[in-house]
Amino acid sequence: MLEFLKAGGWVMLPIVLLSIVALAIVVERFWTLRRKSVLPPGLGRDVREWAATRQLDPAHIEALRNNSPLGELLAAALDVRDRPREQIKERVEDVGRHVVHRMERFMNMLGSIASVGPLLGLLGTVMGMIRMFLEILQKGIGDANQLAGGIGQALISTAGGLCLAIPALLFHRYLRGRIADYVVEMEQQAMALLDTLDGRERTDRGDDAAAAAPSPGEPQPLQAVALPARGRRGRA
Repeated sequence: MLEFLKAGGWVMLPIVLLSIVALAIVVERFWTLRRKSVLPPGLGRDVREWAATRQLDPAHIEALRNNSPLGELLAAALDVRDRPREQIKERVEDVGRHVVHRMERFMNMLGSIASVGPLLGLLGTVMGMIRMFLEILQKGIGDANQLAGGIGQALISTAGGLCLAIPALLFHRYLRGRIADYVVEMEQQAMALLDTLDGRERTDRGDDAAAAAPSPGEPQPLQAVALPARGRRGRA
């Protein structure tokens, strides 16, 4: 293996280093983007029950915010639960952008590694071919087997770059797809919570209207009637 790396030339060093970085990113993202860490089972249902029964206090909301990305999104809606629906939705969208940005951490770097890998391999091959042709120019063609061996060594860096780029690209696409699926589910949970908050608000308005309406046996309050003013007669 070491001889293989040496034969590829100096360009194999950055290829190996980028391979280590790509592997670290993939492992870290797989650990961070576990489903139970992003979308804890039953969390959305529990939060909707809290909102419906008014079991909400600052401690509950803060614990929810630190629970998971989904919890942070739902906590943002609960922070402004007394505002109109559109304002709650804007708040959720604003926090959602930050949540998605954190979930996409290192993804641009992984994509860049997938793009740079083949270019590094091609650079190593081109440098190797240039070196080989310069030797041919100085010493002549010589042995055909030696020439074939030189070409093979020059192509090692291309193979190394492809070995780096192919897995990096596959993992990059896979993780992007997983994040997109999480975003869709988080949006669904947030909209379900908004519907719950809307239903609670309508119930509150109905209760207030019922409390303000007089009971059937209760006399109706008198309404003030403006009486016309009588003109004063002048005294003789």
